[in-house]
Amino acid sequence: MRYRIRKCIKCSRYTLQDRCPECGSETRIAHPPRFSPEDRYVKYRLIAKSILKKQ
Repeated sequence: MRYRIRKCIKCSRYTLQDRCPECGSETRIAHPPRFSPEDRYVKYRLIAKSILKKQ
């Protein structure tokens, strides 16, 4: 089994669990997605990113 380090959304603590042991909130994977020059969805991510910046 392969583990990835995760980061708590609320308290920013790093852990390997799905829930933070300190505050009990969700954790997210701390690593960015891998880059691929043949990425099919880059156009959609850039559009979504620009929309979020405008808000």
